[in-house]
Amino acid sequence: MDAQSLVFQLLTPEGRADPYPLYALAHELGPVSPAGDGLILVCGYEACRQALREPGMGADVNLVTWGADPAQHPSLAMLSRSLLVANAPDHGRLRASMAQMFTARGVAALEEDVVRITDALLDDLQRADGAVDFMDAFAFRLPAHVICDTMGIPEADRARFRGYAADLMATLEPASDPACHEAGLAAADRAAVEVDRYFTDLIRARRADPGDDLVTSMLSARDEGLLRDDDELVANLASLLLAGFETTTHLLGNGLRLLFEHPDVMSGLRDGTVPVDGFVEEVLRHDSPVQLSNRVALADGVSIAGLPVPAGTHVLLLLGAANRDPARYADPDRFDPTRDDSRPLSFGGGAHYCLGALLARLEATVAFGRLPTRFPGLGPAPGAAPTRRDRIVLRGHASLPVVLDARETAGI
Repeated sequence: MDAQSLVFQLLTPEGRADPYPLYALAHELGPVSPAGDGLILVCGYEACRQALREPGMGADVNLVTWGADPAQHPSLAMLSRSLLVANAPDHGRLRASMAQMFTARGVAALEEDVVRITDALLDDLQRADGAVDFMDAFAFRLPAHVICDTMGIPEADRARFRGYAADLMATLEPASDPACHEAGLAAADRAAVEVDRYFTDLIRARRADPGDDLVTSMLSARDEGLLRDDDELVANLASLLLAGFETTTHLLGNGLRLLFEHPDVMSGLRDGTVPVDGFVEEVLRHDSPVQLSNRVALADGVSIAGLPVPAGTHVLLLLGAANRDPARYADPDRFDPTRDDSRPLSFGGGAHYCLGALLARLEATVAFGRLPTRFPGLGPAPGAAPTRRDRIVLRGHASLPVVLDARETAGI
């Protein structure tokens, strides 16, 4: 199978459901492969790391447009104004408008709040009767409450953003079926209109009554000229909220699914023989919530792993494949939270390294440090299979039914 065929296979339902066999084939082709039509496929760990850090490579707006016209779609227009696809000089000023919260000091200051919210959600789980969807009851709510508290978004408004995020972030997904792509864009456009309306109203409220929150801080950046206009402010508030909890939600879901598949690791977290931070890193490596990213060559003279990348060439980075590169990791398909050399590329690298990476790691570490001990019998709900979302860029579960004491369900 050549690189172009492999890309097409990744876009099939089977490829999206389990891309890892295709990643293994990609490694057989080499770390970097031309994939036709001005596209290069990168799957090697060191090659991906180089591309992420290469100054001559930039964020690719194709990650959100996939050939569609942003002027015709509110969702693409919104995301195209965001930090997600910005390059210098815009990237620096957009990042500066929101970076203070995500420094090591800023994230450390949030730890007490993350612990409080986690414990409250576990208390809610404790009151559940029978099977409960972990994705809805915990995995979505933890990052959503953390970021919404920071932004000053009222609790009554938060549930709506899960649907908005699912629809809007679907624009990041390449599609082989034009009809499905159009349907997805229509849903994303409706979500973008609602999100735009919500943040426009919230900005108006903060202008009248400033608060001690991120929205007020970014509004000040707008008034100081760091953000160009209210459209850019809204776009970056929206992407910060929606992209922020989407990634962490699926990190939590993928992590729990792996615990069910590896009960010895669950026991190790409970008794302290498996370090929780090592577990989180291995989840990020083994089943990353972010599988793909895009870059574009900004000028001639760039090469990746020795392959020339002419200006304008699109580069598809298989981060999920890089995290299982046999040239980087021994027995890469084995889940092993005791690895001492795990450096997953799940949050990217270089100038575009994920702004919320430290916060996502903190939330996951707190959550998985508590779940196994709070619910020693936690297990999958009998007769209720988990469902994965039909996506390849952002990999995660749509539902993950669990019971808090699988031993009772089994009649033990």
